[in-house]
Amino acid sequence: MTMILLKKSSATRRISLAVTMGISLLLLPVHSGAADYLIPSQPVVETKTKKVAIVIDDFGNNMDGTTEMLNLPIPFTVAVMPFLPSTKQDAQLAHDKGHEVILHLPMEPVRGKKSWLGPGAITTDLSSEEIHKRIVAAIEDVPYAIGINNHMGSKATADERVMTILVDICKEKNLILLDSRTTPHSLIGKLAGQKGVPFSENQLFFDDLYTYSHISKQMVKFKKFVKDRDLVIAIGHVGPPGKKTAQVIKEAIPTIQREATFVPLSQTVNLNVK
Repeated sequence: MTMILLKKSSATRRISLAVTMGISLLLLPVHSGAADYLIPSQPVVETKTKKVAIVIDDFGNNMDGTTEMLNLPIPFTVAVMPFLPSTKQDAQLAHDKGHEVILHLPMEPVRGKKSWLGPGAITTDLSSEEIHKRIVAAIEDVPYAIGINNHMGSKATADERVMTILVDICKEKNLILLDSRTTPHSLIGKLAGQKGVPFSENQLFFDDLYTYSHISKQMVKFKKFVKDRDLVIAIGHVGPPGKKTAQVIKEAIPTIQREATFVPLSQTVNLNVK
């Protein structure tokens, strides 16, 4: 009797095991279709290789659009002018929100009045000692600054003596450089490359004209750059165009994110694609 029960038990286990294996095989995809079965999950974990960096200039003077820009739901870089009423406040707010901060250093243009530049401007008529002194003071006036870009500066950035001083200071203080490219004659990239200072170059201004129509057209151009290039760097501003520029950027974020990843400026240095 015992032997009969054992035989029945073994047979039952064998049947149960066969049924379980059969169900498992039915649930598994056949080998030829396994890849197709996995494809829908891949876009979720896909790493985009294209990079997009946006820099917003002219913080530091309680400018229009400051709040709207700082509330954008993307990483971007905040360029703060020195020695102005909200210089430290804006740098602190940007830092608190996790944005990179750079010094937006006023420099002499080919055309325009020096008085437009604000305090501590770098002009080509200054002695080398004074230029060095002003740049160091400006860096110290902007909390959390990890680099420098030029405010205006079409004349100063084309002056080798002036730019050599700037690049040497950046090397000494481990700062990065962004050439705003207000002139095709700028020497920032050349000198930074020679001296091993990490740098990037602006490729587009969103709001060199202040109308919503122009800013929107520039965004269309920006999106085309994103499709055609691995890295795109663009500059916008707080101030007269600030709220319009912030709105255009905000509306474009979902489209851009399908193509590229928004990154801070520090992730673009030495990767700049011309």
